[in-house]
Parts: sequence; structure tokens; C-alpha cells
Amino acid sequence: MAPTNYSQLIRFLQEDLAISTDSIAIAQRHREQDPGPLPMILWQYGLVTLEQLERIYDWLETI
Repeated sequence: MAPTNYSQLIRFLQEDLAISTDSIAIAQRHREQDPGPLPMILWQYGLVTLEQLERIYDWLETI
């Protein structure tokens, strides 16, 4: 994912889904050790619901 799109994703997570900065930081740390898509990592660690995960992927299709 391009850096601009990544920063847009982070902003979407925080502003539209109200995901905390701490939750995003946790997922980013886990991503460094076990690379994968950030939305999936957020979901695997219980930081977003399945409904939120679907909204993230729907949003990603629009950028």
C-alpha cells in the first residue's frame, strides 16, 4: 500500500471507526513481526469487529 493510502487508512480507522491510536499501534507492532494486511491484524487481535473489518475493506475498494 502506498504511503499516502496508508495514512488515509489510518485516518479512516481513527475518524470513521473510532479505533484508538493505541489499538492501531498494537497492530502495527504485530505487523512488523508477522507481516500481513493491517485490517486483518486488527481483526485477529480483536481490535475491530467483523462488521468494522467489512467496512474497512469496502472503504479500501474506493481508494
